[in-house]
Amino acid sequence: MSFPTKEVLRVAVTGAAGQIGYSLLPLIARGNMLGATQRVELRLLDIEPAQKVLEGVRFELQDCAFPLLGDVVITHEPQVAFDGADVAILCGAFPRKPGMERKDLLLTNAKIFSEQGRIIGDVASPHCRVLVVGNPANTNALILATAAKGKIPADQITALTRLDHNRAIAQVALKAGAPVASVSNVIIWGNHSGTQVPDVNSAVVNGQPARQAANDDAFFDGDFLGLVQQRGAEVMKLRGLSSAASAAKAIVDHVHDWILGTAPGTFVSMAVISDINSYKVPAGLMYSFPVQCSAGTWTIVDGVTVSPKVQELMEATTAELLEERSQAGI
Repeated sequence: MSFPTKEVLRVAVTGAAGQIGYSLLPLIARGNMLGATQRVELRLLDIEPAQKVLEGVRFELQDCAFPLLGDVVITHEPQVAFDGADVAILCGAFPRKPGMERKDLLLTNAKIFSEQGRIIGDVASPHCRVLVVGNPANTNALILATAAKGKIPADQITALTRLDHNRAIAQVALKAGAPVASVSNVIIWGNHSGTQVPDVNSAVVNGQPARQAANDDAFFDGDFLGLVQQRGAEVMKLRGLSSAASAAKAIVDHVHDWILGTAPGTFVSMAVISDINSYKVPAGLMYSFPVQCSAGTWTIVDGVTVSPKVQELMEATTAELLEERSQAGI
């Protein structure tokens, strides 16, 4: 289903009182996400104890006097937040606590995303595009898609790997001594986790292969992988807080390209529902692929050359996603 043209689009954001929400909401209201002329209404969801904070956020959004921003509703009720939503950005999730196993985190969040999937299927616009940000994002998105029972098709539900994609672009630009705008077609394969596979073998810098432009295969075959995989942990270590501004920018980039389209000849990384024909990945996983987008639809880019090393790493991230799917009981 193509994304419709509407005078005003309703955007629901969960976990809206959090760090990412605080960085994200002004970008949406300013038009960075949906276009410089697209009017928006915001529906901001967070838990009941956060409503006072949300009220302050609403006041700030009003005080910014954004020309494109209409109504701002704050609520702790998912039915209110998702009612008629054209775009839903799900930042809210139960955070991983010290000593908490990934399986326990997944099962706790399964309850949240199952409920939200059911409600989105019941009350959101049938063309609603859903982006899952809360971790474990890929499997949370799969849980949500299952709970929506086809009322929101699985190809209208995605998970965020654009932050990893942007991190990879930045590292290529730094290594090549080039502007980030000159870098395109990096790929993040698989899961938004420590098993993700950053891949520069198709990347270009000013039309030149990235490996050639940077002239440092030792870096791309060595430190680059861990640098991108562990960047979030490094930010947490330095700031004492998780990535927020960069996550907000990645969310905006993801939805912007999904709705408004990718540039000709370029592709971006998105976690989307897999089919049996795509790069040996089993069907029914939310898996990050290179995609091209137009009017709210995405297409996995065919024919990308996958090196033996990248294929080996892809199999490891696939195994992790299969295990997560099994643990979630899907």
